[in-house]
Amino acid sequence: MRGLLPIWKEKGMTSHDVVFRLRKLLKMKKIGHTGTLDPDVDGVLLVCLGEGTKLVELLMDGQKEYQGSITLGYSTETEDASGEKVSTTPVLTPVNIDLIDQKMAEMEGVINQVPPYYSAVKVNGRKLYEYARSGEKVERPIRQVQIDSFIRTSEPVYNESQQTQTWDFHVVCGKGTYVRTLAVDLGEKLGFASHMSRLTRNATGGFNQQQALTLAQVQAAVEQGTINEAICSIESALTEFPSIILTESQYRDVQHGKLLPHDYFSSLVSEPTVLFYQGLARAIYQPHPLKPNLLKPLRMFVENE
Repeated sequence: MRGLLPIWKEKGMTSHDVVFRLRKLLKMKKIGHTGTLDPDVDGVLLVCLGEGTKLVELLMDGQKEYQGSITLGYSTETEDASGEKVSTTPVLTPVNIDLIDQKMAEMEGVINQVPPYYSAVKVNGRKLYEYARSGEKVERPIRQVQIDSFIRTSEPVYNESQQTQTWDFHVVCGKGTYVRTLAVDLGEKLGFASHMSRLTRNATGGFNQQQALTLAQVQAAVEQGTINEAICSIESALTEFPSIILTESQYRDVQHGKLLPHDYFSSLVSEPTVLFYQGLARAIYQPHPLKPNLLKPLRMFVENE
């Protein structure tokens, strides 16, 4: 069994819980995923099976798409609705919609982001959430992240009694983005403490909500003997990469992972490129980082041999 299985992770489960359940359901150990979802977040968790696990790091670099809600008025220790309230800035009058849209637009592009304390980012060999749980303070690294789109998708709702204001958003972003931190940083731009009050991942690695199965659906497919029909091919996850179709002689050179001259193919290989033979992905090659006149294998798919 090899390929990819987009799973709809329900709230309350960790991403590890999903992998643990799938290992039991599918009776296989070699399973991974392309990006953790917090327990309070539901959405698409792209699971890789067998040789599909070779794509984990590559697919982590791809775009992710979310929808959620931002609440102005108070912040929490975790930057989302699950944490304890830590600071309050009452919203005494509704914030202007045009100002909200302007500040959200300013956050598109490449931006700097400081990861939240309650995250798995490592500093000095320890995860930030370990420092947070022990009450220790540590300087968090500033990281650059890509925000392709960040837009408001609902009318803001002003709660006069709680002195808060909430609206829905849609974001398309790159690897390493903390959406809850995006919500906090937007609040700061508007002059308020804030937090992310809801989040759903709609798409990741080219797979969306409509393609995802719940664990209950996976179990039913296993029991009915139709699970193989639900598994997406490795090739289906590589459509965004440049590709080359190999001749038989080229395939003989590639199948054992040989280094190749940079001009071996008629088209220039300047980035990770998928090499196909007889309709199947056989390898991914890229320029050699130390020897510019050579190409080297980045991934080999031996089960396709």
